[in-house]
Amino acid sequence: MSEAAPYFDGIAEGPEGGYALWLTAEDGVRLRVVHWPHAAARGTVLLMPGRTEYAEKYGRTAGEFAERGLATFAIDWRGQGLADRLAEPALLGHVAQFGDYQRDVRAMVAAAKAEGAVEPFFLLGHSMGGSIGLRALYEKIDVKAAAFSAPMWGIYLSRQMRPVAWALANLSSAIGQGANFAPGTKSETYVMTEPFDDNMLTTDRDMWAYMVRQAEAQPELTLAGPSLGWLAEALRETLALHRMPSPQTRTITFLGTQERIVDVERIKDRMKRWNNGRLVMVEGAEHEVLVEKPAMRAKVLDEMVQFFFE
Repeated sequence: MSEAAPYFDGIAEGPEGGYALWLTAEDGVRLRVVHWPHAAARGTVLLMPGRTEYAEKYGRTAGEFAERGLATFAIDWRGQGLADRLAEPALLGHVAQFGDYQRDVRAMVAAAKAEGAVEPFFLLGHSMGGSIGLRALYEKIDVKAAAFSAPMWGIYLSRQMRPVAWALANLSSAIGQGANFAPGTKSETYVMTEPFDDNMLTTDRDMWAYMVRQAEAQPELTLAGPSLGWLAEALRETLALHRMPSPQTRTITFLGTQERIVDVERIKDRMKRWNNGRLVMVEGAEHEVLVEKPAMRAKVLDEMVQFFFE
């Protein structure tokens, strides 16, 4: 039986009955999951967050899923949230290799089943979680359908910066400097250093304030910029995924028209090659379509849940 872990209900603003558990991945790394059960659930969303994120950030989303008859099961990936941090300083976003995230996925699915989370399961991957989730589909994760929000199937880099990023990432790994901040990134979490105006996450001031309150109340949940090692692994993994044919899982992907973080062309190319996939452009949205204005969120969630049960 899994051990109870801290859960910050006050900042999550999630549905009643939410609780957290510690998990241990195959390689001994400690992870955390949060389960928001639903008494009349028609299924459970396996929520795979993006880089820097933590389960409580999706408390409101879990509430919106509950209104639509779904439970939610979210994870803190290795190296972020309350899961084991993998480098110093603790705010550095680092992973030894991207394949390790699949260990986390397996632990998450096993825990959901052990906790009696209502099936069928539906995968929802945001940003980096979209990359991890796509790989999980190739690994035959047991889900009825999948949804992606601004999936990191490529990182947005200008044509001039792309070869520089590859060179820096590969060199850092070769000389053992992978656990250093990537150039141009910060040692503090994004929402605490950037103003709301022209931020790259959301156009909704209330949801921005929600994220700021969480970071202020529980700074141990937050993460800063990625390491050179993470960047190298992310570039390699997204390129490898790009070269693979699309899985057979029914899939819907949402992408804001103002996206500035992930590679939009990679997403469009992937969805053109996904025979039973659908791409939905969210007009006026930034990177976080699930942390956008209420009307945008409602439209996305309505269409997502309808797709799950088609």
